[in-house]
Amino acid sequence: MLAEEKYWGLILPILIATIAAAILRVDLLLTAVAFLTPLSTSLQELGIYNPMGVEMALPTEPLLFGLMLIAWIRMLSDKELFKDLYKHPISILIAIYLLWLLITSISSSMPLVSFKLFITRLWFISSFYVLGFAWFQNKNNIHRFVKAYLAGLCLVALYTILQHATKGFEHEAAHWVMSPFFKDHTSYGMALALLLPFSVYLIKWNTQKGWVVLFSVVTALLIIALVLSYTRAAWLSVLAAVCVYVVLKLRIRFSLLLTLISFFVAFVLMFQTDILMVLEKNSQDSSDSFIEHVQSMSNVSTDASNLERINRWKSALRLFEERPHLGWGAGTYQFNYAPYQNYYEKTIISTNAGNMGNAHSEYLSVLAETGWPGLLIFLGLVVVIFTKAIVLYHKLEDEKEQRVLLACILGLVTYFTHAVLNNFLDMDKASVPIWAFVAIIVVLDLRHSQRKVEA
Repeated sequence: MLAEEKYWGLILPILIATIAAAILRVDLLLTAVAFLTPLSTSLQELGIYNPMGVEMALPTEPLLFGLMLIAWIRMLSDKELFKDLYKHPISILIAIYLLWLLITSISSSMPLVSFKLFITRLWFISSFYVLGFAWFQNKNNIHRFVKAYLAGLCLVALYTILQHATKGFEHEAAHWVMSPFFKDHTSYGMALALLLPFSVYLIKWNTQKGWVVLFSVVTALLIIALVLSYTRAAWLSVLAAVCVYVVLKLRIRFSLLLTLISFFVAFVLMFQTDILMVLEKNSQDSSDSFIEHVQSMSNVSTDASNLERINRWKSALRLFEERPHLGWGAGTYQFNYAPYQNYYEKTIISTNAGNMGNAHSEYLSVLAETGWPGLLIFLGLVVVIFTKAIVLYHKLEDEKEQRVLLACILGLVTYFTHAVLNNFLDMDKASVPIWAFVAIIVVLDLRHSQRKVEA
């Protein structure tokens, strides 16, 4: 084939090895996908365009499709292993979530787009929630997964920092230096924040000095990369995770926490006009200066990034008002929002074609695309995940399990806080670790319940 210049023949041994791994060693395939996920790149980044407009992350999404088929076979052949998983409240809500996605895909304004997104959700959940559940029965595999993902992410971080250094660490360059591995700095910052709690956990978990030094270096690299990403939402998400860590460690009662949050929300609602006037006085735009960049977070008068985000949010609400019950269909916001922009709310980075991304909010995206029932189901799933995890955290007696669970909770806090300002669940970079973390929570919850029964 090489002699005939048929270079696609080079794919054959890789394909055969992948099929062999799928049959004989699924654990190796899962580890490989975890490592490759941060390093994956899209067809668009590779400059490959097709007439059907299908976008795909290579090499992970074809592998995830194969893992989905393996998961379905395992679910049919090993019912005893998965019976407890099916009955878990998180699994039931995931099933309802997928069912509603299917229903809204049928009624979608663009069914092909919605069914493509529905299938991607299926392979993410099948691979790293269902198969992940089976894989994580062995505690060592949790570490294998995290270390594999961290290894891939560290390679991307090193590459990005070196690229950024050649540009003098300029703010503008921070938006694209992670290409082709991440499409922009916001998704890159999200991944760094998501794995940061686990890198800290690995420092505490290891007792050998060499490993402690290694993961200390990894943690320092992630922090430096996060700062240099200039991703304000990711910085806020890490701050939120630190707050949750303090709450869990101090064992602050949920009722007290809920009361404080209620007072804060009431205060904001009562003085929203005054607060808005104060925010409008802030004219600090995004900057190379770290301090000035932090100050620009609250600038809703001149900062183009903040104003464009507000424009997208208002467009999402207008889309919801027109189709409140079933929405426009999963994945269709970016194709439908353009006519719903008001001319006086557009910014210098707005586009009349509506081809510059999504709703910049996981929650508003779900609302516009799947209606109010979709948002309620999604919020219900998030609340149940955190409720189960936090209640379990205080019940676990095994300190090592407690630390693993804490890392999962804090990682998920960074994502679902960040999700207020951006949405990445359609990306392998976010979905692979998120569904894996949820699977770990379920494994620990069921293991704890089994111990109680045995006792």
